[in-house]
Amino acid sequence: MRRVAMVLLSIAAVTVFDNQAVTKLSAVDKDNGKFKPGPASSYKGHVTQEMITIAAVPYMTAELASSAFGKVNPYSRGILPILVLIQNDTGKAVRVDLQAEFVDLSNRHIDAMPAGDVVLFGGVRKPPGIPGTGPNPLPFPRGPKRGPLNTWEIEGRAFNAKLIPAGEAAQGFVYFETSFKDGSKLYLTGLKDAATGKDFFYFEVPVERP
Repeated sequence: MRRVAMVLLSIAAVTVFDNQAVTKLSAVDKDNGKFKPGPASSYKGHVTQEMITIAAVPYMTAELASSAFGKVNPYSRGILPILVLIQNDTGKAVRVDLQAEFVDLSNRHIDAMPAGDVVLFGGVRKPPGIPGTGPNPLPFPRGPKRGPLNTWEIEGRAFNAKLIPAGEAAQGFVYFETSFKDGSKLYLTGLKDAATGKDFFYFEVPVERP
């Protein structure tokens, strides 16, 4: 019996591993390398400090939105997507816990909206069930309905890098519930020397139209 149990556990572990591998491959296949921005240094307004180069690019037009998000345009729905590109030329690995704030012309700091909230943005919360009218006898509130920005690219292309090896780059979107005006900036923190844990200085990056 013990041997049979061990065999069953091994089969279950392999199945879980295979399912995870298929999920990862599916995500890669879904993107298929179609979205390929240039290096951070190729964009107007990029900033270089301590051998780290960062650019911040707003995706507002229908053409740009189509290249990144397919059929949806977040900006037309009240969400400003900003592509953050980071190039690490420090010669050492950089650990990332990116904290992003949008700084408008009034110096107002606006926190980034999690990608998981963006896909719900504009959705309608379903009313609580009425006791005795459905399969659930208790009037528990129902979750919000996914909104018009419910597309895999919103979360799939969000900035989620946790480590940038020496000589490599990372990119991804951060999202803000705000409008864009020329002269705005991104205030970025959360970059550390992976070996020592020492913080790199904060970055103030102009948000420049491409």
